[in-house]
Formats: sequence, structure tokens, C-alpha cells
Amino acid sequence: MERPFAITLTPGSSRANHTGAWRTERPVYVQNLPPCNDACPAGENVQQWLYHAEEGDQEAYQSAWRQIVADNPFPAIMGRVCYRPCETACNRGQLDEAVGINSVERFLGDEAINRGWNLPVAAAPTGKRVLVVGAGPSGLSAAYHLTRLGHSVTIKDAGAEPGGMMRYGIPRYRLPRDILDAEIGRVLDMGVTLELNATVTDLLAELTEGGGTFDAAFVAVGAHIGKRAYIPAGDSARIMDAVSLLHRVEDGSAPMLGRRVAVYGGGNTAMDAARTARRLGAAQAVVVYRRTRDRMPAHDIEVEEALEEGVTMRWLSTVAHAGDGKLVIEKMRLDETGFPRPTGEFEELAADCLVLALGQDADLAVLDGVPGVTFSGGTVDVGADLMTGHQGIFAGGDMVPAERTVTVAIGHGKKAARNIDAWLRGARREPAPRPALAGYGELNTWYYADAPATVRPRLAAARRTGTFDEVTGGLDESTALFEARRCMSCGNCFGCDNCYGACPDNAVIKTGPGGPGDYEIDYDYCKGCGICAAECPCGAIAMVPEEP
Repeated sequence: MERPFAITLTPGSSRANHTGAWRTERPVYVQNLPPCNDACPAGENVQQWLYHAEEGDQEAYQSAWRQIVADNPFPAIMGRVCYRPCETACNRGQLDEAVGINSVERFLGDEAINRGWNLPVAAAPTGKRVLVVGAGPSGLSAAYHLTRLGHSVTIKDAGAEPGGMMRYGIPRYRLPRDILDAEIGRVLDMGVTLELNATVTDLLAELTEGGGTFDAAFVAVGAHIGKRAYIPAGDSARIMDAVSLLHRVEDGSAPMLGRRVAVYGGGNTAMDAARTARRLGAAQAVVVYRRTRDRMPAHDIEVEEALEEGVTMRWLSTVAHAGDGKLVIEKMRLDETGFPRPTGEFEELAADCLVLALGQDADLAVLDGVPGVTFSGGTVDVGADLMTGHQGIFAGGDMVPAERTVTVAIGHGKKAARNIDAWLRGARREPAPRPALAGYGELNTWYYADAPATVRPRLAAARRTGTFDEVTGGLDESTALFEARRCMSCGNCFGCDNCYGACPDNAVIKTGPGGPGDYEIDYDYCKGCGICAAECPCGAIAMVPEEP
């Protein structure tokens, strides 16, 4: 076959002699799984959209954004609230610092909002109707993906505004509401029907088997119920849960907390409650936690920003009594297993209000009495396809056993949508084969120049506590582009030409201008020396045994 970009060499070159018969191994181009892709709970093809973004023009940015939204419809939201497991897994972190993936995602998400990029639906209508219960990240994600697959989707939510815990659990200083509204609005503009203040009380009646109009349902009710704990308290004690506090702040009915606020708990919600208390006028906000910081479930960035804003921490402490403007605190110690044990030592802590941040539960009432549906530990039992024990009813997000983050919820919505689509078509979705993971040891890191990560700007701590303005800013175009170009393209060709230039037998042939997939190896001339694999910076060439 004629190769349009093939190079013809003159007689007398190394290609004049067929050296392929010498081989015991042959090089092959591989496409391995980048660790960032592997770690993303939303299943984004991170490396691919970074590759697009590296081109540095509007067409490239839009291509990168469209690659993101193939998996996740909310890049501007995720660029603010995701806890970045992709960056924790990034191979570059072992060289200097991890690529600022989340920063680039935010830049692309904001760029899409500013330029009005939309999400057209290309699929032909299937005639199937799906009910989504809950307008949080998981429900919205499912509705988005189902719509792109051609199904008609209606979301019903008991709240007055869409967004679920993104709106009522994440404060505005982390997620501005104009960003939230813009990305939700883009999904609704695709033709998704949203019904607010609409509590579903009889799910089976909504389905065709019960006389309704929906062919399948995805239930994704968020964890809006704060867990309670018995704490002896006087008549004057003011105690509330953190979930209610954050919800009331969002709907404009923020409570009066007083000047001294204690928050009992050690998760991200506890940090949000304490930081919110400071913004509501508390001169002192203290987090009381039974263990030490290294055992705190809150993410480090949440703890660090709380400390910057004047929130104090009482480690190894538990609340024994509340009332009369003070708390009685018992000191704890960790036993050999790390479990906190009481010491019998007490002290007082001034507090006008106690906020409980001890975890949240999802309201499972919508599935009560549905035949085949079972529950375990406050969650719904589902299969690998997220279907409950009742055919056609799927569940995800906070309702099923998983880490409770926006990223995980969005991933559940996508997974549920694809499995619902298969079920509606009378099929079963089979996951694609998993490629080998691209490890750090397979890279030739000498090829990559030192390039420390770019730090996102943050609002000065002194200016934060008097406002709900966004704390962490975004990168501008130049710094976002720099950050995208720090990607090492682990396990996948990025067109560097090293193999083409290094082959002593000219056995590497360019079949295109020099991008991924634009190289072939002519095994008639390759003697299997392995130089191409050794010189590949990203580990995209493997040496495999020659077949007999």
C-alpha cells in the first residue's frame, strides 16, 4: 500500500539489507493506561484532553473541553471541588510535582462558559423514557449521558433549586453559584425536563409496570440527613447539625450562631461548617475531633484553608456535655489500634453553639417497599451495573456504598446511564478490556525538562472571613497552557520522533505528520535492537518476544 509520508532511501543504506531475521524480540507500539485516567472516579480520558489543550488555541481548547464532557458534563465545577485523585496518581509527582490537571480542567470549563460552548444531541430518539430521582451531581450526570444516548429524561427533585449537595452542601466560597447554574443550565438546554419541589413517593407507580410512563429509573438522592449523637445537654444548649447549617445559609435563612462556635467532627463537612461559622460572624470557631490530624478524614487542603482562616483544632477530644455557654470536653488517647479511648480528664470550652458534623445519611424512603430492593448499612444494595434487586431501577451517588464526593457521584451517573441504555435495549454492557498501567519506571524522564507546578492564586486569609467570595482563583491562559504541557503522556505516543530518529536501520516509518499513531515499524528491516524502546520518553514502545 502506498504510504503518503513514507521515506524512500537510496541504495546502499542500511535498508538495502533485510536484517529482520536477526530478531529475538520485536518492538510494538502500545497504548497503556495513564495513572491519571485510572485514578479518575468520573472516568475522564485526562491524558487525551491535556494533549488537545497543549496546542494552545481556541480550537484546541474546545476539542479538549469536548473530550472532557464526553465523560463529565461539569468541568468548571469539578475544577473547583474535586479532590484531585488524578494528581495524587500522576507519575510526574515522582519527578518534580504532579501536573495541575484540576487547574487546567477549571480553565477549560470556565472558557466553555465564557464562550457559550454547548452540548448538542446527535443521537436519534429511542422513544424510551427514564425517570431520574434527585438533581444532584449523580442524577444530573445520568440525565446528561442518557440524553446523549437518545433517551427522554425527566428529573424530579424535592428541592427548590437543582444541584443537590453541590448547592446545599458546598459553600459558595468553594463553588460560586453562577458557575453551578451555568453548567446545570447547559444540561437542561439539551432537552432534559426538570421538576422541582417534586417528591417521588411511589416509584413503582412512575414506571410502566405500575401504570406510569417511565421505562426505567435512576435513584440518586443525596446524603442530606445529618447524623445525630447523644450528647448530654442543658436546657440552654444550642445544638444543630452541619448539613442543616449549610442548607440554611444557602436558602437565605442562616441561623445566629453566636461569637463562639464549636464543630464536632473531623470530615470535610466539619471544615465547611467551621469556615462558614467564621463568615457568619463567629470570632472563634473550633473543631473538636477525637483523633489526631493524621487520622482526620478531611482532605489536607480543607484543613489547611480552615487553619488559615483562624479555625482552631482540638485534637484527641470529645464532647461530654453541652450547655450554659460552654462545653465539657474529655481528653482522649489512641490505643495500639488507633481507636480513641477516654482518659477521664475533663476541661471546659466556651461555646455559644455546638454544630454536629458526624456524617450524613441518604433518605432511602423512595425505595421502601419496592420488591427486590435490599439495604445494608444505610445504603442500597446494587450490582456491578448499579441496578438494584428490582429490574429497571438503578441507584447511585450517596445512596450506594462508595466514597461520597462529587467526582464519584458524576462517575456513578455515567456508569448508570450506560447500563440503563444497555438494559433498555435488551443487552448487557460489557466493560472494555483494561490496558496495562503506565508506570513511572517505564518512562525516560531525562527527556522532560524541570517544570515546577503552577500554583493557583488564593484570596488573602484576612479577606476571606468577611465574605463568601471564592477563595481559590483559576489560572490564566498562559499558565494553564504551561501546566497542560507538563504532561508526560505516560504510556502513549505523543509524536516526539525519537524512535524515528534513533533507529539505526531506518525501520521506523512515518505514516503521517508525526502525531500519535503516525509511526509503523517495518519488521523486514528491524533487527530488534530495542533502541527505539529505550529512547521512547513515555514508554509507548514495548519489546515483546519474537513469535517462532
